[in-house]
Amino acid sequence: MRRAGRQIAGGLLVLALLVGLWELYRLIWSSTGWTWPFVVDDTSMPHVWTILHAFAQPAQVDQPSLGNILFHKALFTAKEAAFGFAIGAIVGFALGIGLAHSRLARRGLTPYMVASQTIPILAIAPMVVIWVNPKLPHALQGWGSVAVIAAYLTFFPVAINSLRGLQSADPRALELMRSYAAGPWTVLWKVRVPSSLPYVFSALKIAATASVVGAIIGELPSGLQSGLGGAILNFNQYYSIEPQELWATNIVAAALGVLFFLVVVGAERLVVQRAPERTA
Repeated sequence: MRRAGRQIAGGLLVLALLVGLWELYRLIWSSTGWTWPFVVDDTSMPHVWTILHAFAQPAQVDQPSLGNILFHKALFTAKEAAFGFAIGAIVGFALGIGLAHSRLARRGLTPYMVASQTIPILAIAPMVVIWVNPKLPHALQGWGSVAVIAAYLTFFPVAINSLRGLQSADPRALELMRSYAAGPWTVLWKVRVPSSLPYVFSALKIAATASVVGAIIGELPSGLQSGLGGAILNFNQYYSIEPQELWATNIVAAALGVLFFLVVVGAERLVVQRAPERTA
C-alpha cells in the first residue's frame, strides 16, 4: 500500500508539473509575442482549466455533457482495442513459438513480418475494412474489422519479443531437460515459456498502447461514430472555434492507452514477480 501510495503521489506530482509547464510556456509566449515554433493563443494552446471545463459542458445543444459522451465512446474503442490486443497477442506468441522451433521459418517469414510494419496503417485500414467486414457475423459488423486493425499493430512486437525470450532459456536447463529425455513440448512449457515471460510482457506493454492507436485509426475509414476516432474526426472540423473539445478527446484517448498499459503492468506483477523462480 505504501508503494502504491508513493507511485500515485509521484504520478500526481508529475502531472502537476506538466500542467505548470504548459501554463508557463503559454504565459511566456503570449506575453512576449514569440511565434516560434508556433503562435500561442487560445486556439493553439487553450488553458488547462478551459479543457477541463469542456468535460462538463454539452458538446451540442440538448446533448449530454462532453465528458459523458467521451466516456461512452472510450468504452466502445476499448472494446475494439481489447479484442484486437487479445487476437494480436495470441497470434504473435504463436508465431514466436513457431519461429523459435524452425530456422527455415525464421529466415522465410521474418523479412515479411518486418515489411508489414513499414506500411502506413492509414493505407492498410481501408483495405482491412473492405476485406474483413463482409465476412464477419452480424454482431461483429463494423467494429470487428477495427479489432483486426488493432491486432495488426499488436502481433509484431509480441512475435519478435517472444522469439527472443524463447531463445534466452538457460542452456543448462535445456541440457538438464534433454538428459531426462523430455519432449519438445515439455521443454517449451517448462523451460522456454517461463524464461520468455519478461520479454513477452515488455512487448505487451508496447502492444497495449498500439492497440488503442490502431482502434482509433481503424474507426476513421470504417465510418464508425461510436468511438473516439469518430469524435476526433468530428471535433477536428470545429477546432478553430472550439479547440478545447478536441483537446479533451485527446486526453481521453491518452488516458485509455495509459489504462491498457497499467493493466498489462498489473498482469506482469501477478505472473512474473510471483513466479517460483523469483520467490524461491
